[in-house]
Amino acid sequence: MYALIRVRGNVNVRGSIEDTLKMLRLHRVNHCVLLSDNPHNKGMIQKVKDYVAYGVIDAATLEEMLTNRGRLEGDLKLTEEYVAENTDYDSIKALAQAIHDGDVTVKDVPALKPVFRLHPPRKGHSGIKRTAQQGGILGNNGEDINLLLKKMR
Repeated sequence: MYALIRVRGNVNVRGSIEDTLKMLRLHRVNHCVLLSDNPHNKGMIQKVKDYVAYGVIDAATLEEMLTNRGRLEGDLKLTEEYVAENTDYDSIKALAQAIHDGDVTVKDVPALKPVFRLHPPRKGHSGIKRTAQQGGILGNNGEDINLLLKKMR
């Protein structure tokens, strides 16, 4: 399970890359989506790697994201009661573990928005013009995406 966070804006973006970002539902900076690990998603990630930070998310970070940033239609927060009533899971923790394991997707939870709107990171980015290997945050962050998501809670 990958987490993609849009880091760079729309200025001077090539049309094909902009279309791919729209298909991924990353319309604005600091928006995050979850993607499964399949060849189609990997190809789209490879295309937009210069505009997003991505990596493999763990279950604990996913649970924190669903609790703090999970929104339903009408801008209502995702609650334990809603999850218990409308899904087969009794808590957000169990739902996060099931999403992480690939048993369910975000689309399987009724009225849950697939895009997480995050804050800018506390203490700032380490650079949005360099890749993660060069000391920035663009591209593949691997397991470090969990640290970035915690900073953007």
